[in-house]
Amino acid sequence: MGTACFSTTNVALKPQRLSPNFSNILCLGFLTPKPTHLPFCHSNLRSKVKFTSLSISRATHLKVSQDALTPTEESISSSDPVAEHDLLIVGPGVLGRLVAQKWCEEIPGCQVYGQTMSTDHHSELIQMGINPSLKWTEATHKFPNVLYCAPPSRTPDYAGSVRLAALSWNGEGSFLFTSSSAPYDCKDNGPCDEDSPVVPIGRSPRIDVLLKAENVVLEFGGCVLRLAGLYISLMGFKLLDLQEIVFKMNRGAHNYYLEKGIVDIRPDHILNLIHYEDAASLAVSILKKKFHGQIFLGCDNHPLSRQEMMDLVNNSGKFSKNFDKFTGTNDPLGKRLNNTRTRQVVGWEPKYPSFAHFLESSI
Repeated sequence: MGTACFSTTNVALKPQRLSPNFSNILCLGFLTPKPTHLPFCHSNLRSKVKFTSLSISRATHLKVSQDALTPTEESISSSDPVAEHDLLIVGPGVLGRLVAQKWCEEIPGCQVYGQTMSTDHHSELIQMGINPSLKWTEATHKFPNVLYCAPPSRTPDYAGSVRLAALSWNGEGSFLFTSSSAPYDCKDNGPCDEDSPVVPIGRSPRIDVLLKAENVVLEFGGCVLRLAGLYISLMGFKLLDLQEIVFKMNRGAHNYYLEKGIVDIRPDHILNLIHYEDAASLAVSILKKKFHGQIFLGCDNHPLSRQEMMDLVNNSGKFSKNFDKFTGTNDPLGKRLNNTRTRQVVGWEPKYPSFAHFLESSI
């Protein structure tokens, strides 16, 4: 989830050679051209997907058209046992797919399942080795590891949807819910960490949705990962032995402001950021260590003002546009997040320790 309000996407379908820094980035299905075949990520699903037919060595959740990978109906089979390291991802979007890739890399032989609200992206998930299914109304399968990273915008009863996901967890591994840092009750650019007070229920309907969902997760013994502002530029992939390719994909506050040019908000508001890859690696680290009942914080520990961020963007010379200015004076300030405790407890460090480092090393 993170700061979904800045999920502006710009995709330029011009392939380039992929830099070494992006050799392990996820191939997002909706950005990739269709290859003739692509192996599944888990060892017990090594049959290759072909775009004229589908051959899978075992039953999955989904029945698929033999003509064009078109999902036709959901079928959760009792003959399809869930193994110790299998993972259910509720809402396999950008973050969920990155988690799926890293989970498969670190735990060979596992299976990853993706629960969605529609079949719109099922064929993409299948290409990546994720077993997709539509949202079910009762827990017919129990999973040892569950990640809930679907945004609240897709359901009128967010806490209820989270509760259904919790009922799909067998309690053996970890159940992780990705929330936002928005609930922290700070609007004066002051310091915040994992234990800082949150906005009281009833003050903000938008934040109430998150806090009520978090309470459901903690009630079941799951964990909450409050994420700072998510961002990414460039998504790369490598298909078999083909050349590595990069697609432009910009998401984050920096891209939103860049597209606007002039924004009527104050420039000294402090922002906190985390790269999508780092959010995914932190989520995987939490899941693998089987934490229960804890709240974690995901950020790069380098807060910066809106003006500082856009100065970095303009000075980088790596964007086709320049940001003009912020014109606001009266809107609220932000907060300075610090997740030192999360890093120590989980044993995690980000690949991109700051937004400035990301701009220097990656684009």
